[in-house]
Amino acid sequence: MKDILSFLTDLSHHNDREWFTANKARYVEAHRQFEAFTAEYIRRLAEIEPELATLQPKDCIWRIYRDVRFSSDKRPYKEWFGAFPAVHGGKKSMRGGYYIHLQPGQCMFAAGIWCPNPDLLKALRTEIEANYEEVEEIMANPHWSKYFTDFDTDWMLKKVPAGFDKDFVHADWLKRKAYTISTPLTDAEVCAPDFMDHLIDIAAAAKPMNDFLNYTFDLYGDFPARNCR
Repeated sequence: MKDILSFLTDLSHHNDREWFTANKARYVEAHRQFEAFTAEYIRRLAEIEPELATLQPKDCIWRIYRDVRFSSDKRPYKEWFGAFPAVHGGKKSMRGGYYIHLQPGQCMFAAGIWCPNPDLLKALRTEIEANYEEVEEIMANPHWSKYFTDFDTDWMLKKVPAGFDKDFVHADWLKRKAYTISTPLTDAEVCAPDFMDHLIDIAAAAKPMNDFLNYTFDLYGDFPARNCR
């Protein structure tokens, strides 16, 4: 992990093709180490969610190359490594999974459903409104609250959407445009010898929320595309 974070730190200071080409061997080695880490992560996650056992690291890891065609940010490389083990496709899956993000000073774990399309988002809101006591119970569990406090608030509407009760006891939950939970990780935690054990403990705490969200996904049918607008 120290080698990976060191490479990513240097990349953030020299995010250009000339530097990357000159340091390609460092990238290849850092990527190899991250693939090995992800393989072990999948193996350990499969102990708590057996369906994940069929995934390969390549199913879960994002490419380092950025698509800059329609972006004002022309940096050619991502300055982070990320992997998303999730049932039915890894990083391509629309289901809730177990995301690990490595970026110096900004490492984190996240779970839940990110960028749901409108139909899935409506279904999630409907089930949360109808079964809020189950969500409350998940959030009240000491293992869950050891790492999380609430759904993330990155993307929210200003008002409760039409068709939902604006006086609902957890109206803020209905304003979410994604249903994710996350917890930061320090660089020291990531580099510690027991990091994998720590990460799996976080994932185990997140699993009941993933189960709730994925039940909704399965109940309403297949939702093939993300909507990150």
